[in-house]
Amino acid sequence: MFSNPRMPISRAASPAPGISRSFDGAPVRSPSVLDFQIEKAPKSPNMGGGRAMPSQAAHQDDVLLNQYVSAIIAAKDRQFAITGSIPLDPSQLVLFFRSKSGITHSLDFPIDVHYNTPPALDVLIAACRPHQTSDYDGYSSQESLFYPPNLPLTPSLEIANHPILDAVKTSLFPFLPPGQHLTAVRDKLEVLVDGAALSRQPPNLRKDGRSATIIVTLPVRHVGGELIVRDTDGTQESFLAKAGNHGEIEWVAFLADCEYEIQTVKRGCMLSVSYGVFLKNFDSPLVNAPTLISPSDRFFDLLAPILNMLRGRRIAFYVTHNYGVDPSQAVAESLIPQLKGADALIYNAFKMYKLGVAAHWTAGGYLWPVDRTIELSTEDITQPPHLKSSNQGLRMPFGVVNGSAKLGGVPPVRGPFNTQGHGDIEAEAVRVRVEASGATLLVDEAITILTDWSNPAPVVGTERVSFVSNGELEKLVVNALLVVYVP
Repeated sequence: MFSNPRMPISRAASPAPGISRSFDGAPVRSPSVLDFQIEKAPKSPNMGGGRAMPSQAAHQDDVLLNQYVSAIIAAKDRQFAITGSIPLDPSQLVLFFRSKSGITHSLDFPIDVHYNTPPALDVLIAACRPHQTSDYDGYSSQESLFYPPNLPLTPSLEIANHPILDAVKTSLFPFLPPGQHLTAVRDKLEVLVDGAALSRQPPNLRKDGRSATIIVTLPVRHVGGELIVRDTDGTQESFLAKAGNHGEIEWVAFLADCEYEIQTVKRGCMLSVSYGVFLKNFDSPLVNAPTLISPSDRFFDLLAPILNMLRGRRIAFYVTHNYGVDPSQAVAESLIPQLKGADALIYNAFKMYKLGVAAHWTAGGYLWPVDRTIELSTEDITQPPHLKSSNQGLRMPFGVVNGSAKLGGVPPVRGPFNTQGHGDIEAEAVRVRVEASGATLLVDEAITILTDWSNPAPVVGTERVSFVSNGELEKLVVNALLVVYVP
């Protein structure tokens, strides 16, 4: 299911659960483990015969896997273009327009110009004008056209009736504050007949204050016409719009500072309607809806070799955004309908592979089951009953930094008479409460957390659970993981 003929399946040794590996083979700790795990002094190479050096093939596989993980994290964290589809029967779509003679026409879909060209399509094309940036100078055999904006044009498809703007908001604008909404205004209808192409369209051609652009491909059968979108750094995404004969109509959205072009239509005719997306302020709160985006082919190309190399393992990505959810009141699965940006992209990619995605709370090297909240009790955790102490398994002490509990952090100092030992008691109290709430150690769950080895301080979403310690209110910093099993 994840095969890639150019990428062999890795046979290297598995990284330790919850730890990614750097180029030199040394473990790179994930964000929560970096905050909570105790760093042990390395053993002398003269003790116990020393450590066996990994084979060269295993080292190369580790290097290759690190590169793949870095690429996939960079791709999911920096989105500038997304694509998706509208579940709509093409036969229900009609385009109404008025020609230069003042006669109103209706164009029914779907259309196959090689089987039967509707007369209304010929009238529509005859009314179009050559595009300002037409490549009719040797690069293509036909001019790119657009319908004059002064003539009435109305498609029966209204994107406001479909949650396209919600998908655009959660993917391209994940940091919009409450009260900020997106609206769409129809821009133009572009027509590319057999042999035509649309040359590079720089952002300065769209000086209307828009925040993004949406292009909807109408169901007219054609071959070619690949849409190329580039961001300000030159990173490129390619989208090949289909004719819409499978009960779906495809769309692409990209940020306003991107440029785009459409490659040559080799056969048939390509019709597309573009919309300008504008940012508006309203007083009503944001309504988070499930995203309807589809990851691009390039994103799947980056993800496939990682899945191939990690078959038979449970892997996880950190949730990168804050969602304002109280883990003591809600399970981590409650985040899934609210996922946005990078989190929505990786979630949808896993779902496209038909992998079951589970969301877990995690803190300090511990993992909570999907059906459990984080219950630290409303009572003072440092008060009786007597604290339990156990040396079984991996135990990592909790500390408190700036009012937030973290494992392996600096113990709290409250006044001139506080001691280090008091912080250890509090840390042990938190650990006991965490285990009592149903959490288990990450190392026992055998989960490989994928992190970017080249980024020592990645952006990770955090939520907080309040608890009382020594009569003061503290907060336990909690992260969330999206976990899948790769068969």
